[in-house]
Amino acid sequence: MDDLLLDDLDRRILNALQEDASRTNNELAELVHASPPTCLRRVKRLVDAGIIERQVALLAADKVGAGLTAIVEITLDHQAAERMDEFEALTAREPAVMQCYRVSPGPDFVLVVQVADMPAYHALAHRLFASHANVRNVRSFFSIHRSKFETRIAV
Repeated sequence: MDDLLLDDLDRRILNALQEDASRTNNELAELVHASPPTCLRRVKRLVDAGIIERQVALLAADKVGAGLTAIVEITLDHQAAERMDEFEALTAREPAVMQCYRVSPGPDFVLVVQVADMPAYHALAHRLFASHANVRNVRSFFSIHRSKFETRIAV
């Protein structure tokens, strides 16, 4: 199913779900102009194909005690594949790391981190970066204003 071709109905369903995944199947079917059984079958097919990875609730970080966003560049001392995998595994276990990207050129990783405040960031930096022998350089940028945040992918 890796080569699943998306038709117009699939795209309408995906766009509607990206806007609001909490809709009932009947509401979704009406919105995309399909019958409820067809809509249910299509959504299941999109899930089974891995196109829909998961459905989540997006929270207001500042209202749940995680109001500080940091974008962090990490350069490792040794970039052997197993050392890169080791660092990725470390960040995957850290709940405050929202996103982790291997990048090129420049630093080895860019992280998006969400924490309560600067003391929480300091504790995280010590846990992930200062105590990790293979981390050579860390550059952190702190968000003072978010003008756009989007999760929608154009389909």
